[in-house]
Amino acid sequence: MKALVKYGRQNGDVEIRDIPEPSKIGPDQVLLEVKAVGVCGSDIHMWREQQSWAIKLPLVLGHEFGGIVADVGERITGFKTGDRVVCETAAQVCGQCVYCLSGNYNLCPNRLGYGALADGAFTQYVVARPQILHHVPDNVPFEHAALTEPICVAYNALVEKTQMKPGDLVVIQGPGPIGIMALQIVRLRGAGTIVVLGTDADKHRLEVASELGAHYTVNIQHEDASKLIHSLGDGFGADLVVDCTGVSKALKQSLDLVRPNGRITKIGWGPQPLDFSLDPLVGKAVTLQGSFSHTYPTWERVLGLLSTGQVNLGPVIGGVYSLDEWEEGFSKMEEGENVKSVLKF
Repeated sequence: MKALVKYGRQNGDVEIRDIPEPSKIGPDQVLLEVKAVGVCGSDIHMWREQQSWAIKLPLVLGHEFGGIVADVGERITGFKTGDRVVCETAAQVCGQCVYCLSGNYNLCPNRLGYGALADGAFTQYVVARPQILHHVPDNVPFEHAALTEPICVAYNALVEKTQMKPGDLVVIQGPGPIGIMALQIVRLRGAGTIVVLGTDADKHRLEVASELGAHYTVNIQHEDASKLIHSLGDGFGADLVVDCTGVSKALKQSLDLVRPNGRITKIGWGPQPLDFSLDPLVGKAVTLQGSFSHTYPTWERVLGLLSTGQVNLGPVIGGVYSLDEWEEGFSKMEEGENVKSVLKF
């Protein structure tokens, strides 16, 4: 079967290859026929050899996916052939550490994620464990269902990890896929004013942010974000800053924009070292936290939001491509023309 494979450690070392189909599944496994896969910014980073996390090689890329159950192991209950499902990213966890036993398996030190340390979903078939599968509501098409994962990233960060109140002034750094999902989640949580920051490369994405409810969008290469944000409300700054950029130095801007006793939630990955003082974090008594991945209950809630139309993916999906058109889909995201590309099978 065809698969999109990262095979080396140089920029562009990604190509379509033939790999073996799964020959058989275990009694506690489910075989999925992939129908749609979202292109993540991390897939583009790996295409360009810019990732800052461990990966295996060769590697089938892709971790945002949904499909149809093609076969089930003899001990499987709750799923049957033909079911429409989406799959979480935690392909394997130990099941025995304190994080697994407390339900925080996203933090298992032995976690193997699809499209990083386990082969992913840019291919025809994927083997999964039933604990990470979720039934897709009938009214949610696969190209939308495939984006459950990035919505869950934002939901975990901004509902389950972050203290937030209706009426808060919220700043989102970066209108990429996660930033746009974060925008929709903070809007649902009752943010009073939402400001989204971007650059010249984000022209279209900032337009999408406005369409989806941002009250202000700022191109930080031409406008003074700090002046705007400190002119809003009581002038002390943002109650919450959400870093979705994946640029380490964005934290310096966050510390300027956040109000005393405010909060910064960092979702984006950035390998660059910091070259500035963190004293403002102390002087402002700011809460800074990271957020990673998601767990089972998050997926159930997000699928409910998709089914009821409370998360709008219409303006987000800029194009749907075949596997053979993967490079076009990746490039359109890299160039900012698509907030999100989806490969459909």
